[in-house]
Amino acid sequence: MTDTASVWSALGGDPALLTRLTTVERPGVLGARLPVREAARACVGACALAAAELGARRTVGGGVPSVRVDDGAVATAFTSERHLRIDGRTPETFAPLSRFWRTADGWVRTHANYPHHRARLLAALGVAEDPDAVAAALAERSAAGIEETVSAAGGLAVALRTPGEWAAHDQGVAVRARPLVERARLDPAPARVLTRVGRDPLLPAAGLRVLDLTRVIAGPVATRTLALLGADVLRVDSPGLPEIPDQHADTGFGKRSALLDLGADRETLEELLASADVVVTGYRPGALDRFGLTPGALAARRPGVVVAELSAWGAYGPWGGRRGFDSLVQVATGIAAFEGTQGKPGALPAQALDHGTGYLLAAGVLRALTDQTDEGGSRLVRVALARTAGWLLEGAGREDAVGGGRAGDDLAPGPWLAETDGPLGRLRHALPPVTFAGGPSDWARPPGGWGTDPARWR
Repeated sequence: MTDTASVWSALGGDPALLTRLTTVERPGVLGARLPVREAARACVGACALAAAELGARRTVGGGVPSVRVDDGAVATAFTSERHLRIDGRTPETFAPLSRFWRTADGWVRTHANYPHHRARLLAALGVAEDPDAVAAALAERSAAGIEETVSAAGGLAVALRTPGEWAAHDQGVAVRARPLVERARLDPAPARVLTRVGRDPLLPAAGLRVLDLTRVIAGPVATRTLALLGADVLRVDSPGLPEIPDQHADTGFGKRSALLDLGADRETLEELLASADVVVTGYRPGALDRFGLTPGALAARRPGVVVAELSAWGAYGPWGGRRGFDSLVQVATGIAAFEGTQGKPGALPAQALDHGTGYLLAAGVLRALTDQTDEGGSRLVRVALARTAGWLLEGAGREDAVGGGRAGDDLAPGPWLAETDGPLGRLRHALPPVTFAGGPSDWARPPGGWGTDPARWR
């Protein structure tokens, strides 16, 4: 069920708190065959309720603040990268080689926004960086063959599948067996004691340190949300893996950004981990294990830590170690086939798997922090884009699903946009959709340049 109650249950929340939440429904936004609007509202609503719940734990009296979720704010936030303007300039979102391609027996979708992924794709196909050459090479091969060849080379290409085909796939079976949000207690660490905070505004995550080891959209959306709520979020990237500048600008609000070679500068990494309350990772499963960043290792060196893990396909099954992005997960899981028309694959009206999973991850962290105040324990929260995709597809047959075609978004986003000046220039950006009575309405600081901050806590 793609509603807030089901998400709140998956997070282990008290069902009685759902009475604190109201919604403003705006038919016509995020139009799709699948219930995208309902799912997006549920992810944001559960996250806002988790924030309000934690905020109540940190103040004296007053109970859990009321939460109001507006479909207009949600839809604008879920398409934030489209609304971003940097000194009036519209950012580019997809590179020319990131698209659908005809194959000898169907379709594949590739992802080549990052230079290293683009190079691997071209090397696997044995062609130059020319869309016509890529199209000719793909047209001669089977979709499944392309998927395997490119994936083996470290590139990104996924064959179009129907929902039924994904359900029968070994990875689809593995993903379906997992909860929407995986939650686990890692050890018997003592209960977390949180200091009291004020109410002007109420910042539930104030004073908490979040080490952000994520990239692209979903993970940065989660940590951007924690920054909104008062956390000191430090994003750390490898100097050898530059982020797409416009993407960093969209998801960098409220955070600081530093560069660190995790292998070469272990001392700095250990200093950061020694006082991190939350560690969020968004790399391919297993990619950070050699740096001692597994949940067990983190809990052993920092009892009471919350470890939040995000992946495309899940940290299990035959695809557990594969790279992936929202657009590719839509193709593999059957969403693109479901949303297609006239024999051509389609897409959701937003990168809803990225954004939705990001809010689920932030909600999981907030709920883990609340649970720690009662029961203690280092905590693990784990989400996957493919599991979010399966949850969305589960809502396809419901009579009360809000899908039903692509009427197109007919709501002007103006009320949910703001402008701010910062190191990157004049930014027009989407306002945060996570709101509750007395809470923040915007981030405390605009994004800075990628990697321009020192790798240390404030």
